[in-house]
Amino acid sequence: MKLSGNIFLVGPMGVGKTTIGSVLAELLDLEFFDSDKEIEASTGADIPWIFDVEGESGFRVRETRMIDQLSARQNIVLATGGGAVGSEENREKLKTRGLVVYLRASIAQQVERTSRDRTRPLLQTPDPEKTIRELMQLREPLYQEVADITIDTNRRNPKAVSQDICRQLRHIKLED
Repeated sequence: MKLSGNIFLVGPMGVGKTTIGSVLAELLDLEFFDSDKEIEASTGADIPWIFDVEGESGFRVRETRMIDQLSARQNIVLATGGGAVGSEENREKLKTRGLVVYLRASIAQQVERTSRDRTRPLLQTPDPEKTIRELMQLREPLYQEVADITIDTNRRNPKAVSQDICRQLRHIKLED
């Protein structure tokens, strides 16, 4: 399926935005970007180091700049970081520059998928599950606000989720 336009993936850590985004881009013959990976490439530093040196606020400034640059491109799939929706500027850019897909998963699934990952600064706490719950409470309304499509990724493989997104995209395009 060839699609024109941008698709932006939002959702919490551990829902599979990067993996699904890569598969989806291949299915749709679009270029794929991950905002966190692009920040790392442009700075020459990994996300945990940026958090250590600049704090979360410094990282969020970089993230907003990167989302502005990437979302201005055409015909891409972009996986955003879990906290990208915290910025009103990011939400506005995502809503106006493409179609937004909210990938969601249960708290248990997020905990399971992130439990061994030491590259997520916000989860380097004594109780990562509590942190995930608190972040979801803050961010869930923002994910819903920007979403054109919501897809559940619980216990589903990336290809099945990507095919589901394609089906929904076809339906939306037919309505336009």
